[in-house]
Amino acid sequence: QELPETILLKFFRPENTPVPARPTPEQLSNLIKTSLHYPESFNHSFHQKSLCLVPVTLLLSNCSQAVVDVMIDLRHKTTSPEALEVHGSFTWLGQTQYKLQLKSQEVYSLQLKACFVHTGVYNLGTPRVFAKLADQVTLFETSQQNSMPALIIINNI
Repeated sequence: QELPETILLKFFRPENTPVPARPTPEQLSNLIKTSLHYPESFNHSFHQKSLCLVPVTLLLSNCSQAVVDVMIDLRHKTTSPEALEVHGSFTWLGQTQYKLQLKSQEVYSLQLKACFVHTGVYNLGTPRVFAKLADQVTLFETSQQNSMPALIIINNI
């Protein structure tokens, strides 16, 4: 009886096995692109109704190939005197914090409501967006790059 031929297997391990590189802080701060969609100006009769509510859409785009955990905080206020002179104070109505998860390249639309009590020019660019890669165990999300000011004009009719 003949024995089957034995083949020796050789296992090779490259010496420089690449370790997955940790994303740089700059890459982490560009995971999510945000944009606000709202009317450029809004007409409201403050005599009939003292509160002016304007619908605003916050669009979040995951620019990475990874799953990303996102936290949105609407409680941030612009308190510098110069900013308040140009842009009065307004309030976001409803929920003030959101936590969600965006898949690779996913775009998510968040419906918000801004509340105004006076006419004027306001900066809607106050939401702070934080993100982290879903598979990374970090205590803090990285603040995402903030876009340009988002100005809206509230008119009395």
